[in-house]
Amino acid sequence: MKQYRYEYESPLGTITLTASDQGLTSLSLPEYKYDIPVSDEEVIDRKPFESIVSQLDRYFAGEAVEFDVPLDLLGTAFQCEVWEALKSIPPGETRSYGELANHVGRPKASRAVGAANGQNPIAIIVPCHRVIGKNGKLTGYAGGLEAKAWLLKHEQAMAK
Repeated sequence: MKQYRYEYESPLGTITLTASDQGLTSLSLPEYKYDIPVSDEEVIDRKPFESIVSQLDRYFAGEAVEFDVPLDLLGTAFQCEVWEALKSIPPGETRSYGELANHVGRPKASRAVGAANGQNPIAIIVPCHRVIGKNGKLTGYAGGLEAKAWLLKHEQAMAK
């Protein structure tokens, strides 16, 4: 399978984008703690990323953006369910892991929701940074807590 790769310069540093022919497979912040899968047939090319680059440019410029690029999410059925639920959290707002667990109909599964949230391969677009601890504090983020705080502050400013 062919995989496309592109490095995007953002206010947070270099973001690595990967895509298949079906859609975006990852958007990884500079501090991302998980391995990005590498294909035997990797192609460095901006063309498959023109739409997402344009949307990211507008997002980082402070424009409210509804991301509308095709995604190729690779995960378990439960992970994909959690990742889909993340997209329902409006910019500038947050939810706790427990609230997200309730949203997916599994009120006792906040730890499993947290694990799925932590494995989200497409940061920002699938906004796992909008999930916080039940005490309102920022909790773990694969892109680093500094990036999480920056993204939340950026979105709260856009929402005003």
